[in-house]
Amino acid sequence: MTRNTMLTTASLLSIVFLIFHMTDDILREGGMALRGTSNLTVVVVLGLWLYGALALAGRKSGYIINLVFSLLAGLVPYLHMRGSGLLGPRTMTLGFGPKFFWVWTLFGLGITGALGFLLSLHGLASLRAALRTSAAAL
Repeated sequence: MTRNTMLTTASLLSIVFLIFHMTDDILREGGMALRGTSNLTVVVVLGLWLYGALALAGRKSGYIINLVFSLLAGLVPYLHMRGSGLLGPRTMTLGFGPKFFWVWTLFGLGITGALGFLLSLHGLASLRAALRTSAAAL
């Protein structure tokens, strides 16, 4: 499996985990996300990330889009679990099903986000090295 294929797969998994996670946040009683049309910004953001992962795969702009969004995805678990984060008593009393899935998507999002971030960095470094090699050949 090539690094570009791994990056595309990690980005697609991150997008799926983020969709599940945001849906759970919106539907949860007293959840973090606001209800209303402001949630549609997630659709635009994920559409841009999807475009970067699929249509711009292997290009500098695709790597940069994936780098930024993968970094943000990797930070979601930290933002939820820091200090008095959202894994407090309110969340932990919801029963096994909902809290398990919610935390599971957090971990999945963090792992695939970190992988996408590292693969994007590697892709950008490879592009830079290829540019230097081609410039030296001239």
